[in-house]
Amino acid sequence: MRPLRLGETFAALRVRDFRLYFAGQCVSLVGTWMQAVAQSWLVLELTGSGTVLGLVVAVQFLPVLLLGPYGGLVADRADKRRLLMATQTALAALALILGLLTVTHLVRLWMVVILAIALGTVNAIDNPTRQTLVPEVVGPDLLRDAVGLNSVTTNAARAVGPALAGILIASVGVGVCFLANAASFAAVLLALGMMRTDRPRAAAPVEKGPGQLAAGLRYVRGTAGLWAPLAMMALIGTLAYEFQVVLPVLARTSAHGDARTYGFMTSAMGLGAVVGGLAVAAFGRAGAVPLIRAAAFFAVALTAAAVIPWLPGVLAALAVVGAASTAFLATGNTTLQLVAEPSLRGRVMALWSVTFLGSTPVGGPVVGVVAQHLGPRAGLGLGAAACLAATVLGLAVLPRVAPEHRHLEPRPAPCHPMPPTETDRT
Repeated sequence: MRPLRLGETFAALRVRDFRLYFAGQCVSLVGTWMQAVAQSWLVLELTGSGTVLGLVVAVQFLPVLLLGPYGGLVADRADKRRLLMATQTALAALALILGLLTVTHLVRLWMVVILAIALGTVNAIDNPTRQTLVPEVVGPDLLRDAVGLNSVTTNAARAVGPALAGILIASVGVGVCFLANAASFAAVLLALGMMRTDRPRAAAPVEKGPGQLAAGLRYVRGTAGLWAPLAMMALIGTLAYEFQVVLPVLARTSAHGDARTYGFMTSAMGLGAVVGGLAVAAFGRAGAVPLIRAAAFFAVALTAAAVIPWLPGVLAALAVVGAASTAFLATGNTTLQLVAEPSLRGRVMALWSVTFLGSTPVGGPVVGVVAQHLGPRAGLGLGAAACLAATVLGLAVLPRVAPEHRHLEPRPAPCHPMPPTETDRT
């Protein structure tokens, strides 16, 4: 794969509507990460239980698992800009409500649970709508650049937002973070309002009929280059990506810290993810073999974070974890997009989204129980074991993967939905 030239990375910013949307997201995603940190810390303040925290995270993502396909259907049929304005307004309102309840000291656990379910329900529509808006704005030629910029923005916000949240929680209280997130939606709403949509790009036609989903499943089942990465993500997504559950417990117990410690831990992962994302964009490979290597790298990084006893070492290890998690996610979704036939790519990527986003309702409570009763380092170790199991699985099925699917070179970017990112799990 040829190195990425810097000018190519920013080519999508030549499109006015994408430039507006990108600027709005730069602000809004910082608020999103602030709320993710604040909500986890609030649950710990209310209950002191990692088990309960895992359950709250699970119920937040349950609507995404159950309603995700219907949210995608709504996104396909509606005016995406107007639909996004509605969902982003709803998300701002939910953040405002939680913020007001918290700063007035009226908040109770059941209120957080109800608002988390509402947040997940709105996200079931918002996520696929965001993922399908950008391809229509920039078109197929610039989609790869737009996806790369989206990844950098997401991870940069992940580096800044949690650190700000930790400082605010420690200095003025957790409720301010929710209010700040509510205010941050003004940027993306302003951007959406300024976008010109009089000549939208046509989306790729979607096949209809009751047998289309079954046809996609049969196709995946018969292609080892597809079902192997999906199986690997099912393992890793369930147990290794539950940082929203394990890191606040780690900060509060093993590190004997406060919200600032939790914020710095999450920010360290974000900084590593920025580096990892840029490295994958510039030098990364796709295919079964690079994906197996990425899973092994992820296992080693999580193991280091689990066993290093002092905080500076943990922060350094978490930066490596951030790079490894981004490398695995980027390599996996790129592999699926290159292996899948264009007519079936949408259904294949929908399965990828389910294994990544839909696994949280299962893995969140499991990791929460482990972190509560065996310690947060055991929770990280469980994630490392899942990555190791995925590595072994990949090696076991590698002989069944077609030779041309073991190492892949990119084809011209298709106009398909943008893949989910780790922000979608906040």
